[in-house]
Amino acid sequence: MLDDAVWPELAERAATSVLVVPLGSTEQHGPHLPFGTDTGIAVALVERVAARRDDVVVAPALAYGSSGEHAAFPGTLSIGAAALELVVLELVRSADAFAGVVLVSGHGGNAAPLAAASATAASEGREVLVWFPRIAGGDAHAGRTETSMMLALRPGAVRPQPWETGDARPLAELMPALVQAGVAAVAPNGILGDPRGASADEGRAIIEQLVDDLDRAIETWKGARR
Repeated sequence: MLDDAVWPELAERAATSVLVVPLGSTEQHGPHLPFGTDTGIAVALVERVAARRDDVVVAPALAYGSSGEHAAFPGTLSIGAAALELVVLELVRSADAFAGVVLVSGHGGNAAPLAAASATAASEGREVLVWFPRIAGGDAHAGRTETSMMLALRPGAVRPQPWETGDARPLAELMPALVQAGVAAVAPNGILGDPRGASADEGRAIIEQLVDDLDRAIETWKGARR
């Protein structure tokens, strides 16, 4: 954990380690999940991967992202795509002591600025991997997938049932309306999915699968650079 280390300890291992940066958002997640859901999930995945590997250093999380689509909901704080791109690029540039940087984002809305930042960093000769959790059949936002994960990670932060359902159509179908008018125009309660049926057991299984996926992604990425 970088924030618990001192620089001489890092000097000994940085050149053979990758810096893994958890990125999330501070945005609404319906009436039942907290604003820190995306960041908390990213941190949990990164910490579990670090426990498996001796070549990973975990950076403090960046808890603000590009969340303009949630602006209609009080409490959502967004730094926007341009600011996020610049912040991430400068973070990567400052991490040259490490063998590379892995950006793990729990918020899908960060995709475009992270892609742009990593492309610029790569053009400068820096090694960057951008990774997002993917769950086959999972819903988009504050539905069963994220609710199950939060029940496994922070059950006390999940508001009690009954949980509301939202707009459960596939994200590809919703995307044009989301881009044009934001989440509130599609789902007034802020949920893109259906949290009913979520459970901590399901959340633990999802988390384990994602940790496996991230571990493999880092190993494959490192192998391709040798």
